[in-house]
Amino acid sequence: MTDQPAPVSLRTAFLYWLKLGFISFGGPAGQIALMHSELVERRRWISEGRFLHALNYCMLLPGPEATQLAVYIGWLLHRTRGGIVAGLLFILPSLLLLTGLAWIYLAYGHLTLVSGIMNGIKPAVVAIVLAAAWRIGSRTLRNGILIGIALAAFVAIAFLGLSFPLIVLAAALCGVLGARLRPQAFQPGGVQAHHTQAAALRPRALIDDDTPTPVHARFSRTRLLAVVSVGVGLMLACWLLLAGWGGSQGTLAQMGWFFSKAALLTFGGAYAVLPYVVQGAVEHYGWLTAPQMIDGLALGETTPGPLIMIVAFVGFVGGWTHAVFGAALPWLGGIAGAFVAALFTFIPSFVFILAGGPLVESTRGNLRLTAPLTAISAAVVGVIASLALYFGREVFFAGGAAQPQAIVIGVLAAAALLRFKVGTIALLGACACAGLVLSYWHV
Repeated sequence: MTDQPAPVSLRTAFLYWLKLGFISFGGPAGQIALMHSELVERRRWISEGRFLHALNYCMLLPGPEATQLAVYIGWLLHRTRGGIVAGLLFILPSLLLLTGLAWIYLAYGHLTLVSGIMNGIKPAVVAIVLAAAWRIGSRTLRNGILIGIALAAFVAIAFLGLSFPLIVLAAALCGVLGARLRPQAFQPGGVQAHHTQAAALRPRALIDDDTPTPVHARFSRTRLLAVVSVGVGLMLACWLLLAGWGGSQGTLAQMGWFFSKAALLTFGGAYAVLPYVVQGAVEHYGWLTAPQMIDGLALGETTPGPLIMIVAFVGFVGGWTHAVFGAALPWLGGIAGAFVAALFTFIPSFVFILAGGPLVESTRGNLRLTAPLTAISAAVVGVIASLALYFGREVFFAGGAAQPQAIVIGVLAAAALLRFKVGTIALLGACACAGLVLSYWHV
């Protein structure tokens, strides 16, 4: 077919990324599933193969992979400004919402209303992650070898406790060997004969598998150095400004330095870096207590956007409790802390994509380079499934005892997603209402 969509204006893309920023619940797996459903299947802005190729690269990077994927697609569509717009709109709603919730949390104490909503949303999150693993796996795991890699990754992270970077490295090595021994199994996207025929029948995407690389996406050493220099220079200038205002040992300057390091250690998503954040923010700097950290994580799960945005909660509480702008204005110190934490956490993600994107585009069609990414994509399916198991254990068996209400909500949510194709927003709204009703029922 040649039914190709018309070019997308920056205004249209702006409105889509803004909408995504407000509805991207469910963590990275749910957010990736949302983008796939909308951009690949419905709007056809990008093809399945190009989407997976970009996703595989983002999985290799430290930082929030869903945010980076949004930046990558925005950059492909509308150059650097498109990438910046996509990334900012993806994270700003989450930052603003979590900052507001942190203020309510500190100003008014325990929130029965929020607790009831979370009791309904948490089982839905488990279902969203599980459904995402199923959808991505059904498109990625097209042969026994890739299925085996996914199962091995699941066992490695869920039962053996191996680190995500080690699993990625092992999967990449499998891809290198597979490109030599079984190249047909590691074609980009698991391409096989029947898949090729299906591709010929499907409607074309705006950025299709065979669409030439745009001029702005072609590799240039000069551009690479320029983007890296601007990114590093911006972070350094911001840190020097904070250090000049409050001293290098001031709270905001310490936050900038700490979250810069955290941004480079977030392989495997937010849960992989949380131990590091807890160790630094709770034990070393004392920006918040361990119970506050747990409450912040719960609040983070109720907001859209990347879960690593929990750093904004950490920054807000740290700025508030350390009275950055004096005891009379604790909320102003909290806002400053939240924005500093977010700034130094997310700038590296923009640099990784805007600088490295042309390198990734140049690898399309080169089996030696794409086979490791294909293997990593298979491993990621297993990792996402392990995340569903982790969430399920924490939600359905909280405190070591079965939670019947959570289990019922989770099962119904999974059925709604997988069997009846209910939208994410409608599902979350229904589950939040169910959690509220059950919460007040017990009261």
